[in-house]
Amino acid sequence: MPAEAHRTQAAKAAKPEAGAARPGPAPALAGPASALTERQEARRRRILRACTQLAVRGGFDAVQMREVAESSQVALGTLYRYFPSKIHLLVATMQDQLEDLHATLRKKPPAGETPAERAAETLMRAFRALQREPHLADAMVRALTFADRSVSPEVDQVSRQTTRIILDAMELTDPTPEQLAAVRVIGHTWHSALITWLSGRASIAQVRVDIETACRLMDLTAPEAVDATT
Repeated sequence: MPAEAHRTQAAKAAKPEAGAARPGPAPALAGPASALTERQEARRRRILRACTQLAVRGGFDAVQMREVAESSQVALGTLYRYFPSKIHLLVATMQDQLEDLHATLRKKPPAGETPAERAAETLMRAFRALQREPHLADAMVRALTFADRSVSPEVDQVSRQTTRIILDAMELTDPTPEQLAAVRVIGHTWHSALITWLSGRASIAQVRVDIETACRLMDLTAPEAVDATT
């Protein structure tokens, strides 16, 4: 899609829908779930579930705030208090999906012998999970691509969750600055590989090669490897 079309679509997605009830003076509730009451968290879960179901069926365009409100049985104005825009909602949905994936990975950790092998296995499992629901994956990735500074807290949560997943796979509890830098590069590669696959510009085999190549950066940032170069 041309860059101008991307910007236009992003601008439309960030605006409340016509006739939508705007948030009142109460503070937004799009922050960490731990800050919510039990009732608010249950409502937030319903909203995220409704968003996921709509995205699974029809992708980015199928996620309309009014439809989400109706499906989750909340008032439209209440929905906007939790998520100020469709972009906020879809990025939060990706965070939710990553949390579920992280819980699954903890129950069945990767079996690779080295940190790089375990990280690559983990990210390919994450990729295959998204591959099973391509419309949902496309909607979430497009939201991340469209996100502006107003969505920075939600995007940062996605980034931190991705980092935690990779560090857990590598069994690194106290990573060095060099290792954290390598993890960031690995996360960027995974995200980029997902985009190229969704756009039809990369095969699964190419995605695997890219991810495995990026994960081998960890071999270069191991303390013994760093000491050998100093």
